[in-house]
Amino acid sequence: RDSSTSRGLGDVYKRQTPSNAYKWERYKGREILPMWIADTEFRCAQPILDALKDRAEHGLLGYTLPSHATGAIQAVVDWMAKQYDWQIKPEWLVWTPGVVPGFNMACQAFCQPGDKVIVQTPNYPPMLAAPKLNGLARADVPTVEVDGKWMLDFDVLEQHAKDPKCTLFILCNPMNPVGSVLDEAQLTRIADICAANNVMLCSDEIHCDLILDKDAKHIPAGKLSSAQNNSVTLMAASKTFNVAGLGTSFAIIPDAKVRQRFNQAGQGLVPWVNVMGLAATEAAFTQCDDWLAEQLDYLRANRDYLVEQINQIDGLKVIAPQATFLAWIDASGLGVENPQTYFEEKGVGPSPGIDFGDKQFVRINFGCPRSQLEQAIKCLKS
Repeated sequence: RDSSTSRGLGDVYKRQTPSNAYKWERYKGREILPMWIADTEFRCAQPILDALKDRAEHGLLGYTLPSHATGAIQAVVDWMAKQYDWQIKPEWLVWTPGVVPGFNMACQAFCQPGDKVIVQTPNYPPMLAAPKLNGLARADVPTVEVDGKWMLDFDVLEQHAKDPKCTLFILCNPMNPVGSVLDEAQLTRIADICAANNVMLCSDEIHCDLILDKDAKHIPAGKLSSAQNNSVTLMAASKTFNVAGLGTSFAIIPDAKVRQRFNQAGQGLVPWVNVMGLAATEAAFTQCDDWLAEQLDYLRANRDYLVEQINQIDGLKVIAPQATFLAWIDASGLGVENPQTYFEEKGVGPSPGIDFGDKQFVRINFGCPRSQLEQAIKCLKS
């Protein structure tokens, strides 16, 4: 299966000028398919490329204050209304050069020395690292399997939240790497726990537009009435539209005092987002609906193929993710010391599970042309 969406960077990388993409540089010169870091192999939607070209041809790339990028701001406001029925105000937006700076700013803004940050596990490495980077302790909430789906252990979350030292919960929804989407009841329970215990909720929702299960629905944390005065919601066009290299994300913070503290945490350290990223975000949220719908269909088919094939391989099993383009694969049945080495020796380069908190898993990125996915399965079955 092929389409304009799925013309893979991998093929371009091999045939033409190297992209210098981090994903491909890691295994450069080795016969290993890179299927690790969370960006896709899909060419950007043409309206995004056209917007970047137009901006470049304008010829001036000087300082641009994000608050003056009215087109990008309105695009985000309209996207929230259209996608999530969330009526936000322009002044709620705080632009950041990535969601990782966003939740590190939250650590600085809402925690004092000696405090603890609650983080669910497994989780992607920058989120696990954030508390220590900011001189804070980490309190882990395990993920457990419930009715064939990965979910937070709410009892452990509530236990940690009652600790006066726990002042911030960094949530990842949709979850990375397990791909689960919190429903309204689950998200409300989280918001209520945080509000009752004076714990700030910082929700990383960078994969929110990549919902694969048609019966699942993403709900932004800040939309909940119980979280409006106690939350920071982090989003971006980056994962959905494959523009992560442009370093442009945004926080949505309804409460003015919370927003002020968040802004102050980044002063002098966090730069403005760049003008090209603002142009790409505006184009993505205003001109690329058809492209996104095509990508979602492609990813659903890739997910279903990967899940079916992985569960046919002795020693491997995977629960179908509800969202993202990432699969969290249980390799404990292989009986090997290091599943990452096992996969690499087979010619496939996933993300090591140990980096996410469980060395018996690996994470595979299926945001790629079907031909690459089929090649990976062939390698694993050999």
